[in-house]
Amino acid sequence: MASKEYISRLSQYLFWDIDMAQLDVNRSAAQLIQRVLEYGTLDDWRLTRDYFGLDRVVACCKQMRTLEPTALSFVCAISNTKQEEYRCYHFRQSFPELKKQSMTLLKEKE
Repeated sequence: MASKEYISRLSQYLFWDIDMAQLDVNRSAAQLIQRVLEYGTLDDWRLTRDYFGLDRVVACCKQMRTLEPTALSFVCAISNTKQEEYRCYHFRQSFPELKKQSMTLLKEKE
């Protein structure tokens, strides 16, 4: 499948802030993969897996600084890998106080 065809078949709401005509799929692979994992549909995921391949998706995810916990769990489950192998898992563990602070701020606003 060509990159233009891949982009055109993804849910358009995923990339509302990006000029899709200027997007280089190979250079922006990590951004595409992350958006699909965090906000895409199952069809978007299947397209992404078929286009990049599971090995490349996993390799990109392992280098991401941030990834939603549910997306991380999904990637680990389908690739039979452990969360500890992913940079985002260690990054999140490094800053547990940030979650506490944000929850406190939310409660204060209520």
